Amino acid sequence: MSMLLIVQSTRGSIPSRVLPIGVLLALLCLPTISQADDWPQFRGPNSTGIAAGTKPLPVKFSASENLRWSAEVGEGIGGAAVAAGRVFVSGMTSSDTVSLFAFDAATGEKLWQRDWPAGTLGEVHQINSHASSTPAADINRVYFYFTTLGLLALDAKTGQDAWRQPLPVPFFVFKWGAGMSPVVYKDMVLFCQDDDLNPALYAFDKEIGTLLWKDDRLDMAVNYSHPVINTVDGRDEIVVAGTGMLIGYDPPSGHRRWFAKTLLRNIKTTPVCVHGNIYVSLQSSGIANQWLAAVDQAETGNSDGKIDKAEIQAYVGEEPVPPAFLERAFGRGDRNGDGLLEGEELDLAFMHPDNFSGARYTSTGEKAADEFILAVRGGGSGDVTASHLIWKHATKHTDHVVSPFVSGGRMLLIKCGGISTVFDTESGKPLRGPKRIADATDYFASPVAGDGKIYAAGSNGMVVVLADSFDLAGGADYEELAVNDVGGSIVATPAIADGKLFVRTREKLLCFGE
Repeated sequence: MSMLLIVQSTRGSIPSRVLPIGVLLALLCLPTISQADDWPQFRGPNSTGIAAGTKPLPVKFSASENLRWSAEVGEGIGGAAVAAGRVFVSGMTSSDTVSLFAFDAATGEKLWQRDWPAGTLGEVHQINSHASSTPAADINRVYFYFTTLGLLALDAKTGQDAWRQPLPVPFFVFKWGAGMSPVVYKDMVLFCQDDDLNPALYAFDKEIGTLLWKDDRLDMAVNYSHPVINTVDGRDEIVVAGTGMLIGYDPPSGHRRWFAKTLLRNIKTTPVCVHGNIYVSLQSSGIANQWLAAVDQAETGNSDGKIDKAEIQAYVGEEPVPPAFLERAFGRGDRNGDGLLEGEELDLAFMHPDNFSGARYTSTGEKAADEFILAVRGGGSGDVTASHLIWKHATKHTDHVVSPFVSGGRMLLIKCGGISTVFDTESGKPLRGPKRIADATDYFASPVAGDGKIYAAGSNGMVVVLADSFDLAGGADYEELAVNDVGGSIVATPAIADGKLFVRTREKLLCFGE
């Protein structure tokens, strides 16, 4: 069961009747917290990847064409957030320093820079970075997460501290590392961290940092899916994808309103919500064979088809494996008490007993994998697996990192190698089969769009520009408008705001505009 902590925050307010009418009119003219053309968090408004603004965006751009400005921001893969004319991005400015930058979005003038000692950092996958989190921002604050610092809120104008919430340092056996970012929803900052030790979803008061509620997601394994807001019949719900299921949360209390057991062992993509429906693409392998391949068959393992505690510690390296993790895994999985996990015991050890999902252990040692696209209707209560699943289809063309792009009744998927597929969102059926876009490379950034253009950024530094139009009846494909070389590897998802495209390479932040 989930543990729930609710803390009621209090704020003073001035009744409107005591304010002069001139003051009231002036207040009405102030900017709102969320500007129409802002890109306030990972993948923009509600993580859809679609910009709200209508200003023209460039088709062709490079270091010598339509480059408005560029800045050195340290090593990292976290994207940029843009709010009220300011752009925020983080980076590792030395091996032991993490920094957060604020720039004038129009001119590139550096407004401020904050530096913090990074502390002791564990090993992460070569594609990842310790600076992997995208800030979230509004007109007043910028919210930033770093594993050893926790969640910080800074004044957007000055960079001065507003509040800080320490969080457990995440632990990942497979060394994938952290990759989650905060999300702002009304008066809350939401943050989900599904790691191997303390998986949880948090909601903080964005003004003062008070913990409003927390859901201990101990029925989850490692996931990297961001919270999104779905609205059904005028009622909002916080939707988070995780191990085996989607969960719909009640925003004020954090209670789980509903769940749909429709997913796989883990998920690294973020769903997209449109008109009350939740669209998901995911790819995941079976947990048992995943553990055997990663730990038992590693150089530190003995390749005997079994895993013991010493083998896990040898794989992890110098960082001590938390005893709580080993106790939980072997307590659930080691059914015969021999100190070894083998066969189906691996499924039992690393999957919650109420939440089995995806491929199971196979005696042949195959890396069993599942790939699905699906649509779930939000709302309801309790188990809505049967009642709210709209469609679910197996496909070989999903990606394990790149989130789906949903627009105009279509779901566009782009996976490593530049292979794209298009599906109808009403039925889930393919509108066309797999086809390579112009740049055949590895993809980790998710597609984004604005001004009728889709931008797909590749790890080789090429950005493919597609026209966001597709004739459902006539079968006309997305028109390829350009392929642009920005001169640096791209893992971060680009940002779009106020007629500008912000591309974060491994070392730089680039701003392109006509």
